[in-house]
Amino acid sequence: MNRFKKILKSKVFMFFAALFVFIYITNSSQFAKEPQHGPLLLAHRGLGQTFSLDGVVNDTCTAERIYTPEYSYLENTIPSMKAAFEAGADIVEFDIHITKDNQFAVFHDWTLGCRTDMEGVTRDYTMAQLKRADIGYGYTADGGLTFPFRYKGIGMMPSLSEVLDRFPDKSFLIDVKSNDPEEGKLLASYLSKLPKKQQDLLAVYGGDEPIVALKEEMPQMRVMSKATMKKCLIPYLSAGWTGIIPAACKHTQLHIPEEMAKWLWGWPQKFQNRMEDADTRVIVVGGDGGEFSSGFDSPVDIERLPSNYSGGIWSNRIDRIGPIYK
Repeated sequence: MNRFKKILKSKVFMFFAALFVFIYITNSSQFAKEPQHGPLLLAHRGLGQTFSLDGVVNDTCTAERIYTPEYSYLENTIPSMKAAFEAGADIVEFDIHITKDNQFAVFHDWTLGCRTDMEGVTRDYTMAQLKRADIGYGYTADGGLTFPFRYKGIGMMPSLSEVLDRFPDKSFLIDVKSNDPEEGKLLASYLSKLPKKQQDLLAVYGGDEPIVALKEEMPQMRVMSKATMKKCLIPYLSAGWTGIIPAACKHTQLHIPEEMAKWLWGWPQKFQNRMEDADTRVIVVGGDGGEFSSGFDSPVDIERLPSNYSGGIWSNRIDRIGPIYK
């Protein structure tokens, strides 16, 4: 009997030892293929004014708390996007809202009153009316004593069509700021008219409902929402140790908070290789994901990333990050 128990214990031990070796080899980046390229740099809203994220909530007017300006660019404008690409951005992210005449205005905030000299929301106005707005009106770095961009942003709010016409060969991440499925359908009607080559340069993220609606119309479009992230990452966290990639992780986009990344099987390089094989783009964002505007905005921030990281990097200061890689 004792001999049988010893044999059984030995077999159990050997099983778990073999399982440990299997998991280690399958998920260790030491056994991953070497990166074939450097990181992909994403410029959040192009190159614009930055601000402290401390205490920021959904209705915080961030234009009223900018740092002292170092340049004249305003977010989500054509000049800011051009400057971002010139600084080394591979992708520029921008935000869209629907207008009264069913166009998409490139603008971040839910309401107009924080940044501009207009009130209400974009859907209260036609695109032509929004062109009269001064999008630099509300910016201040000293509590309202001075407004360095006032009257300098008139006519600078672009439409989605303007941006895509201006940069037909550039890669963009489009943020649908609502959760209206009709906006997803309307966006699909816009994007489906583009050449296939240009469509392939785009990705769309936003609320669950517009993303579902857009994906139904354009199955080939790379998309992301909270729902698509969960469908990919929850099964991966459960079974990724086997090396199996869930079907929901294929041809999508993942924004991974840096503090969560270390829990992903195979992080960094093995995970990145798997996602590349699945045609999925990985973007690492700053912090724990509580505030997705947090990015890698200085050389010191970049030091927090693994030395062999070759995925996407979210940045609010591409002018500081781009030269490091480019």
